[in-house]
Amino acid sequence: MKLVLHSAKRASAPYRVRIGLNLKALAYDLHPVDLVANAHQEKSYRALNAQALVPTLEVDGRPLTQSLAILEWLDEVVPEPRLLPTAPFERAIVRGMAEIIACDIHPLNNLRILRQLTALEIGETDRNAWVARWISDGFHALEPMVAKYSGGFAYGDAPGLVDCLLVPQVFNAGRFNVDLSPFPAIQAAAARAARHPAIAAAHPDHHPER
Repeated sequence: MKLVLHSAKRASAPYRVRIGLNLKALAYDLHPVDLVANAHQEKSYRALNAQALVPTLEVDGRPLTQSLAILEWLDEVVPEPRLLPTAPFERAIVRGMAEIIACDIHPLNNLRILRQLTALEIGETDRNAWVARWISDGFHALEPMVAKYSGGFAYGDAPGLVDCLLVPQVFNAGRFNVDLSPFPAIQAAAARAARHPAIAAAHPDHHPER
C-alpha cells in the first residue's frame, strides 16, 4: 500500500492525519502544499481534491479527503493500535469529542475564513478575537468531557482519535495566544499526547517548508 499525504505545514487537518499515520506506524510520502502561495487552487491539486483543501491522502493513487474520514479509514484497514474504542457507545462519545474540534471550532478559524475576514477589512486584533472566541467556546464544551474520560490522554489511557485532533487545535490556540488556563484537563491531555514519539514526529517543526 503506497501512501502519499498532501499536507500543509501548520494546517490542523493534515496535522491530524500525520498523527494518525504515525500512530499506526505507516510509512508515507509527504507532499507539501503551500497554502499561502495558493498551491491548493492549482488545477493539478483540484483534480485530487475538488474542495481544494488539505489533506488529501492518496492510497495506491486513489485520493481520500476529509481528515476524519481518513482517520476512520486508517482504523478500519489497520485496526491496531486503535484510534476508536470497540464499544459502539464509547465510539460515539469519542466521535462527539472529535467533532467539537473538527466541526465546531476548526471551520470557523481556518485560512480561508481568516482571508475572508481580512477581505472584509477586519483588522488583526479583531481577527484574533474571533479565533479565540470559537476555540474557547468549543473548549468549554470539551473540557468536562476530557476531565471525565481521560486516563492520561484525551480519552482513555492511550492516544486515539481525540488526541489526533486536540494536539493540532491546542497548537493553533498557541499561535493565536488563546488563554488556555480555563482548560486544565485539555492542557494536561494535550501536553502528554504531544510527548508521545509518534505524535511529536508529526509536529509542524518536522514538516518540510511550504
